[in-house]
Amino acid sequence: MNASSPDTASSTPSGLPAALGAYTIWGFLPLYLLLVRHIPPFEFVGWRIIWTLPLCLLIVALRRQFPALREAVSNPRTMLALLASATLIGVNWFVYIWAITRNEVYAASLGYYLNPLLNVLLGTLVLGERLSRLQWLAVAVAAVAVAILAAGAITTLWISLALAMSFCLYGLVRKQVAVASLPGLTIESALLLLPAAGIAAWYAQTPAGSAFGTDLGQSLLIVFSGVVTAVPLLLFAIAARRMEYSTLGFIQYLAPTIVFLLGLTVFGQELRPVQLFSFLLIWSAVAIFTADLLAKSRRAKAARSVAAR
Repeated sequence: MNASSPDTASSTPSGLPAALGAYTIWGFLPLYLLLVRHIPPFEFVGWRIIWTLPLCLLIVALRRQFPALREAVSNPRTMLALLASATLIGVNWFVYIWAITRNEVYAASLGYYLNPLLNVLLGTLVLGERLSRLQWLAVAVAAVAVAILAAGAITTLWISLALAMSFCLYGLVRKQVAVASLPGLTIESALLLLPAAGIAAWYAQTPAGSAFGTDLGQSLLIVFSGVVTAVPLLLFAIAARRMEYSTLGFIQYLAPTIVFLLGLTVFGQELRPVQLFSFLLIWSAVAIFTADLLAKSRRAKAARSVAAR
């Protein structure tokens, strides 16, 4: 297939604003979590699921994606896979919220730096994808960083690994399911709705009572959790359709970088030497990984240009 003409390419909307929007929202999410840090993390995850579902359904209606939703629901294999992905994303949300509200911001940031590198490694081991020498080097450098962190900061290593592995496995499961991002999230939220409602009901029976419904401001913040869940995912889905993988892969490091800077400034978290050295290694791995992706992208563009002549 020949490359698009300049006129056609220029008429296609850019995915860059959507990508920047998604990762900026994810990056500044800890500031929102500061406002709800007094709510038990487990209860907050329950409310996040409860308020994500109606917003997802609204967006699905606006985007006319109900046929895709019905098709996915009618397929038992798809529903089983989405049950697994729903469990993984639920674990990811809980660990992230717990980490931020417990001021373990660097551990959370490191988890999302590791995630793309784990994606590459898992793609090789599970999907049979091939790594270039530079990508293997990036994975090796990241592994050294994790080993150093394990030796000097073992108490927070589990946070980084749990976040990276849960989101990596979530992506792997979703990659195997033929369902779009938003309908998939809608079904995942629906599958988690019953346990989420159970969690909310349990907390309502405790002496402290429910976090929702007692204070208007707090209740509105809880409702807003649905917005900060669904909106960036929708922006990401738009960007993924319009951008090359190498470019999107580079932008995804924006979120953990913002989180890292917030930990250094807003949260005032001390950066221990072992953490700093681990971050330096991770940033080196990211630089190697990104340089390789950009080089591959340039070669692919050159090949398409030759093929179009």
